[in-house]
Amino acid sequence: MGESRQELLGWLNNLLQLNVTKVEQCGTGAALCQIYDSIYQDLPMSRVKFNVNTEYAYLQNFKLLQNCFAKHQIDRLVPVESLIKCKMQDNLEFLQWTKRFWDQYYPGGEYDAVARRKGAGGPAAAARPAEPTTTSARTSGAGAARRGTTPTTAPARRTGAGGGGAASAAVTQELNQMKETVTGLERERDFYFSKLRDIELLLQQAVDEDPELDKEENSLIKQVQAILYSTEEFEHPNNLVPPILQHRHA
Repeated sequence: MGESRQELLGWLNNLLQLNVTKVEQCGTGAALCQIYDSIYQDLPMSRVKFNVNTEYAYLQNFKLLQNCFAKHQIDRLVPVESLIKCKMQDNLEFLQWTKRFWDQYYPGGEYDAVARRKGAGGPAAAARPAEPTTTSARTSGAGAARRGTTPTTAPARRTGAGGGGAASAAVTQELNQMKETVTGLERERDFYFSKLRDIELLLQQAVDEDPELDKEENSLIKQVQAILYSTEEFEHPNNLVPPILQHRHA
């Protein structure tokens, strides 16, 4: 199973010195171009457009990425039409594949992302965190030390006379991060729930067209329905269920 969205964003921001907050932002193609530049260091970064918001500009970035794939004989189709729509799932899957490719082929050493994108209209270096918060289980291969950390996106706390205000700002930043995480989890939940609902509707349609299917005890439809409608063996007391879920346990 690939890394989570937060792990991927932490790795990407640490590698490229950016402040990408959503996987969907990879749909511009700019960050993806620079990830592969960190491996081969031969992409024309002066032609990569970071501060753009049109699909036409995104396509120009992806043309550069496709040229890189062709030059280095990377056997993977770049699903440009899907990625430029900036949908979470399409960009998440491609970024997960890109991370696995990077783990295998990154040559190691330091990559000066800011210097490489100078002249490309790219953003300046994002504020680096004081310390990493988590360590990945991967420690082998080139560049393992850098791959193994997932930095926070909170800026370093200021010290001095404004210490109290800085602490409050740090707490606010942490709360905002938590809200973003919850929002992302809810979107992923809704995405997979919709897939299960589509499966359920297909099963119902098949049974409506051929009622005999529902009478076969060991049929594929019965087995799928058993999975769809299975429940946990325990119950949550209402006082332990978050309010947003209590109506499901009523």
